[in-house]
Amino acid sequence: QVQLVESGGGLVQAGGSLRLSCAASGIVFRLKSMGFYRQAPGKERTFVAAIADAGSTNYENSAKGRFTISRGGAENTVYLQMNSLKPEDTAVYYCAAERSVSLVPMEYWGKGTQVTVSS
Repeated sequence: QVQLVESGGGLVQAGGSLRLSCAASGIVFRLKSMGFYRQAPGKERTFVAAIADAGSTNYENSAKGRFTISRGGAENTVYLQMNSLKPEDTAVYYCAAERSVSLVPMEYWGKGTQVTVSS
């Protein structure tokens, strides 16, 4: 059973940075696509960023220039470096992954980590 576990969330002031991590367990194959989504209170879950094999990346518009997604050295890990954080970035951030190449992975999901940006 595939499990995705996020870490690195927390409380930060506006303008600050956080680095989210996601690690997969319970699998023997490579997840070719990994990414993050977020869900703010009272809103739908939306795409943030993803990375697929060969280094292709995809970012939601508000994340471009502020967030950087990268694969970890360990198999099936992914990082989201978030800089210049804004209060509107406050949300639960979910890791997602797929076995196939996709820039909007949605096959497997983590349980989320809270990111709170204070003004």
